[in-house]
Amino acid sequence: MMKERRSPSHGSREQGFDLSYQLARKQLARITDLEEQCRKSGARYMGPDKIIIDYLNRPYHITLPDVELSLEDSPGSVAIEVPLTGKILILHYFNQAPGTPATGRLITFKQIPGGVSYYPAFFQRVIAPLVNRFGKNPDLLMKAAAPFGGYKAPYGDISVTIDAFPRVPVTLVLWKGDEEVAPAGNVLFDANISDYLPTEDVTALCGNIVWKMVKDIPSA
Repeated sequence: MMKERRSPSHGSREQGFDLSYQLARKQLARITDLEEQCRKSGARYMGPDKIIIDYLNRPYHITLPDVELSLEDSPGSVAIEVPLTGKILILHYFNQAPGTPATGRLITFKQIPGGVSYYPAFFQRVIAPLVNRFGKNPDLLMKAAAPFGGYKAPYGDISVTIDAFPRVPVTLVLWKGDEEVAPAGNVLFDANISDYLPTEDVTALCGNIVWKMVKDIPSA
């Protein structure tokens, strides 16, 4: 039987994710005041051995001291395995959260520190699939965002805000276009986004959101 071949880059990427996850677990284990960090991040402190944090409108449980993550939608339900990228995003957000309030000022990805350098990857992973799937049928955007707690926002021809984490709103914006102008899209963040996530994580977070939305709304 032939074994599945994986490229060296795939293996390196997986190793990089695993390293990031292990480092994030160690960082959380070093936090001495978990209750205060829950306040800063908007997580729920359930005691010294459990934290609950909402990510894309679903409750993720962090159990201590081993720092294990699971998804439990209801009391007594079976824990669901969390993808590694999701674990990293959750821990990075929780560990870094400084508790700074929202500014009320919106910025684009290019205005985030380092955003110009990351923008080509951000465009390919986020804006292109967003526009390709919803640009010609923007009314589907609200339907796709509903499972993530999305609510209507007043930008573009149609826009929706998803509270990806308690302190991280992400606003997806679409312009319909016409016979002469192609549909277009953008993503907006509160100006304090870099207080809560590094730029690379913002790309991963938005990529996860759009991928989930596209996946859950079948093509016509």
